[in-house]
Amino acid sequence: MADDDVWAVIDDLWTWLDANRTHPDRESLLLRMLKLTEEVGEVAQAVIGATGQNPRKGASHTWDDVRSELCDVVITAMVALRTLAPDAGEVFTTHLAGVRERSLGPR
Repeated sequence: MADDDVWAVIDDLWTWLDANRTHPDRESLLLRMLKLTEEVGEVAQAVIGATGQNPRKGASHTWDDVRSELCDVVITAMVALRTLAPDAGEVFTTHLAGVRERSLGPR
């Protein structure tokens, strides 16, 4: 899937979520941002399960579960960004270029 296709899917998800929201604008916005925390918690739960760190549950997850949960975090963050910026793909690309330059230096 090309980058433009990814952002088209994110836009479709945002449209679907927006059409089905049950809270007022501001509250809906805040809840969408908080959804990230929930997804990150699911990553933590999967890591704990994959490493068997909960003696009561043992190895309850796999590293595939962790990868899947990480994808959910990325998707949720992209939808949250789209909620704040209709040009989310451009905002992300510009920000990523800045992070790359700060971290790796100019091309």
